Amino acid sequence: MVHELSAAIQARRLSPIDVVEAYLARIEARDPKLQAFVAVYAADARLAAEAADKAIRSGHSVGPLHGIPIALKDLIEIEGKTVSGGCEAWRNRKAARTATLARRLVAQGMIVLGKTHTVEFAMGGWGTNARLGTPWNPWDPQRKRTPGGSSSGSGVAVAAGLVPWAVGTDTGGSVRLPASWCGITGLKTTIGRVSTYGVLPLSPTLDTPGPMTRSVEDAALLYAAMQGPDPLDPRTERLPYADPLPMLKRGLRGFRLARMPDHERGFASPDVLAACDASLVELERLGAEIVAIDLPFGFADVAALNLRIMAAESYAIRHELVDDAGAPLDEHVRPRIAAGRAVTAQAYLEALQQRDAMKLEFAAALDGIDALLTPTTMTTALPLDEVDQTKAPAHYTRFGNFLDLCALALPNGFAGDGLPTSLQVVCRAYDEATALRIGWAYQNATDYHRRFPPE
Repeated sequence: MVHELSAAIQARRLSPIDVVEAYLARIEARDPKLQAFVAVYAADARLAAEAADKAIRSGHSVGPLHGIPIALKDLIEIEGKTVSGGCEAWRNRKAARTATLARRLVAQGMIVLGKTHTVEFAMGGWGTNARLGTPWNPWDPQRKRTPGGSSSGSGVAVAAGLVPWAVGTDTGGSVRLPASWCGITGLKTTIGRVSTYGVLPLSPTLDTPGPMTRSVEDAALLYAAMQGPDPLDPRTERLPYADPLPMLKRGLRGFRLARMPDHERGFASPDVLAACDASLVELERLGAEIVAIDLPFGFADVAALNLRIMAAESYAIRHELVDDAGAPLDEHVRPRIAAGRAVTAQAYLEALQQRDAMKLEFAAALDGIDALLTPTTMTTALPLDEVDQTKAPAHYTRFGNFLDLCALALPNGFAGDGLPTSLQVVCRAYDEATALRIGWAYQNATDYHRRFPPE
């Protein structure tokens, strides 16, 4: 865990040089099969590790994350480095700027090991990329399964121990889906918490960067490091900094947590439901009150509106490539974005208006409740040859983006086939601290997050 690694580096029991070398060696050994990375910055990382080691030994540490390696999804720009967005047509595209997010992490001493795979343009939840390669979900060494998308490489890299943590983005579930299927922790942040300047957009109304880690405590650390006002992203300017760490370990006494409505249970597999129900029992044992809730709309209804906004905005941004029949685009992604061509201005604006009204309805339904609990995915990771690319696996996640909520995905068990299951903790906008507090209490009482996939 990063919080343990950080303590060892700051106490000089470990050197950033040794830490970086260990991760680079693991990437070299395992990534040829796993395909989590699109680029590894080995030489740069070694130089940064040497500098970090000297700074820490000389008493010039810039903070507790100095010398900690990290990976970034290949949507996040670093000046002079390739940023393909998962698109073959952009395989050699160089960034002319550095994302505020990347600058912020490097300023705190973190060492970027490389860029991780993404679904093309981040438009897909299964985690597949037909042209640049699909990362291998490490929980099944024999059969290739869905890693989850679109932050597929980040999920696989963290799960397989190629990097201690990584950054993904989430527009309809793209942090939480890979977190679920790869057995790690992922936080979907609220719009404005983390700057999106220098992050290739899919749907600006819905895009949010978020941490992908092994534990909730690490997610809280990385979230605290990522957030903050940025004059280059006006949506961040009006939000005060919110540190989740002081309240993280305060327990759940007095919390009221809602189980999802019964009619939403039918979308999940028996193993996923059983793990979710067991999680509610554990949270109740930890002091929370579990209550029923009536929602004013179904998750599928919200997902359809979320997709309308996503398609309209992504087509407006990427139409030149999508409309170019000769462009080498993923055959599954092109029609998803091309669907935005048929979304009229009226339909788009109506979806935005409905979104505002539904936010208020949802807030009223959650009055007096601290969080809504659901599975993160409907099933465990599917074999790739069983995936229906015309459908999406985001039934339980898209409503969080549409309603501009925050949500935490964390491991909560294993199905009969040995694959991980995941619990989703959904909280109000800008209440990441509560989601993390609930997640920390659960992880402090369980050990699913400490289990690694087979090698």
